[in-house]
Amino acid sequence: MRTMANLPSSSYSITVRLEVPARGNAVSQLTAAVEGVGGVVTALDVTASGHERLTIDVTCAASDTSHAEQVTAALGHVDGVTIVKVSDRTFLVHLGGKIEIQPKLPIRNRDDLSMIYTPGVARICLAIAENPEDARRLTIKRNTVAVVTDGSAVLGLGNLGALAALPVMEGKAALFKRFAGIDAFPICLDTQDVDEIVRAVEMIAPVFAGINLEDISAPRCFEIERRLRDSLDIPVFHDDQHGTAIVVLAALINALKVVSKDIGAVRIVLSGAGAAGMAILTVLLAAGAVDVVVADKDGVIHRDREGLAGELAWVAENTNADGVRGDLRTALAGADVFIGVSAPNILTGDDIATMTSGAIVFALANPTPEVDPSAAAAHAAVVASGRSDFANQINNVLAFPGVFRGLLDAHSRVVTVETLIAAARALAAVVTDDELNASYIVPSVFHPDVSSTVAAAVRKAVRVSDQASDPARDEDSLGGLDVVDDTSGRAGAEPL
Repeated sequence: MRTMANLPSSSYSITVRLEVPARGNAVSQLTAAVEGVGGVVTALDVTASGHERLTIDVTCAASDTSHAEQVTAALGHVDGVTIVKVSDRTFLVHLGGKIEIQPKLPIRNRDDLSMIYTPGVARICLAIAENPEDARRLTIKRNTVAVVTDGSAVLGLGNLGALAALPVMEGKAALFKRFAGIDAFPICLDTQDVDEIVRAVEMIAPVFAGINLEDISAPRCFEIERRLRDSLDIPVFHDDQHGTAIVVLAALINALKVVSKDIGAVRIVLSGAGAAGMAILTVLLAAGAVDVVVADKDGVIHRDREGLAGELAWVAENTNADGVRGDLRTALAGADVFIGVSAPNILTGDDIATMTSGAIVFALANPTPEVDPSAAAAHAAVVASGRSDFANQINNVLAFPGVFRGLLDAHSRVVTVETLIAAARALAAVVTDDELNASYIVPSVFHPDVSSTVAAAVRKAVRVSDQASDPARDEDSLGGLDVVDDTSGRAGAEPL
């Protein structure tokens, strides 16, 4: 059995073009060579054939770059084989970037040009100048999100900077379009100064209906988000925090059903007090969790621990009522739930064995979890990770497209904790009672109902808040015509 560390993945997929002798066992020899070094053949195509030689493209999944090189070498050692070319399929899909901008309307003649651009566009400019709210109806603003980063915490790779963060932000924009029909654009800021980041986002905000902060390191991300929420009239959503929190709560709701436990009666140990950890904690407490112990790299957070300030001081005041001290392993003994958003390989299966029966383990450090999911599954009833090659992948793409679809449709100006909880409950409900089991607590990211279900719950949560704060709702005016926009609204709940 392969371990987590060497499982082949499409992330390291290669296509090797070979010339091989035209003999009956050529294909089986190639497959055996790949499997002999732990690779997986995912496709095999004959691209040219002659009496003596065949040209074959062999597509293989490897576990990492060095393993891909081993697979290639093994193919080259097959008798009579000549390697023509090796292509890294992940690099190929990034060539030229992953997104583009296209006009929605054809520009076929002078009439089209005069309406889309000058002189007709001048009328639209004047209308927006007179009534700025019309920008949501007459420009891309109503359906456009900025994906903003400074490159200080890219995936699990660390501080790579703005330019190296661009492929991730492009991917995020592609997911917005694929799963929610939202036009998103990557904004990679070449600064890591909080004041400069805040001011830059404020200056570009007129174009967008929402801001998605991404891969900004803690604790700076907290201040950036707070200040932008205060200064902007559009929702600011930090996906590393809020998206993760939504999916974790959704998964926990269903995992607790599997083991017949209640969120108010379980002891939860949370490893990690950075951006994701703080958001998860906030949502868990708001959703009814009572007994939560948080640990960071310095051990369990408790009221008497020295040097606590800011968010960590808040954690100490609002968790760990029993005053647990020591390290993560100490806190884990007897716990019902472990949620890790911290560092790889900090726990073993033996540590999970100290938890209660019916234990739930969410090891979400990516790409290498806090504990090997296979080792955890030997002792826990439900196991989830951030990886796609194990059951129960906790993936933010389950949340952010639908959340923003709902926020944009409702013209929301803030993101509230009530909105996050509504999204989580809706996401959990996509998995029906008949489908729910220990290996299926969250739906696939390709489930057709995920985005629409989450969006509907977010719209409803925003509108409930709207009605509570401002019962009067007026019809909108568009270009001198009276129109009813049933997605208009204004969020009145307190922001996070």
